[in-house]
Amino acid sequence: MICPLSGLYAITQTEQKTIATVLAEVAAVIRGGAVLVQYRDKNPIDAVYLASELVKLCHANDVPLLINDNVELALQVGAAGVHLGKDDGDICLARQALGAQSIIGVSCYNSIDRAIAAQQQGADYVAFGRFFPSNSKPLAAPAAIETLQQAKQLITLPIVAIGGVTPENGVQLLAAGADMLAVIGGLFDDHQPELAANNYSALFASH
Repeated sequence: MICPLSGLYAITQTEQKTIATVLAEVAAVIRGGAVLVQYRDKNPIDAVYLASELVKLCHANDVPLLINDNVELALQVGAAGVHLGKDDGDICLARQALGAQSIIGVSCYNSIDRAIAAQQQGADYVAFGRFFPSNSKPLAAPAAIETLQQAKQLITLPIVAIGGVTPENGVQLLAAGADMLAVIGGLFDDHQPELAANNYSALFASH
């Protein structure tokens, strides 16, 4: 597994953006310190092309690229791994398809039991959230800070916190046990994504 144990986890924002813009923004947040990138695209125009270009970009910067929800696409473009939600397939089957060195992350929402099961099935990290109101996932069920604290006691995998994360509230999540902060809007709603990424990255340097 090559997944970093801590740092900024950037998740792409593709709505109403050209492929060139998405690539430029991802390059900017990598310069700003993102250590892991996920390609998330709910309405893809050319997923294979964009994912392939993101793989090249991330590989050139020694940053793993994961694909959201799609093991087949990850395999096709040579991504570093996948992120799986509750309806996105089996961890063991994903591992079998992608290989021992792939990174497999799992959404656990607010469920410690789901995280424990994911760890037992061979996941490489577990993600909890949303912790704060989120434009990217406005209908997602809320997660409790206490869940992070519990997870830190029970889970040996890296723990990701997602959902409305800002540089201001991110400190609270890190203190509760998060190893990584996954961010969409906080990076890509900003007209200066590199600077935004720097602001998040600074949290890890000072934590």
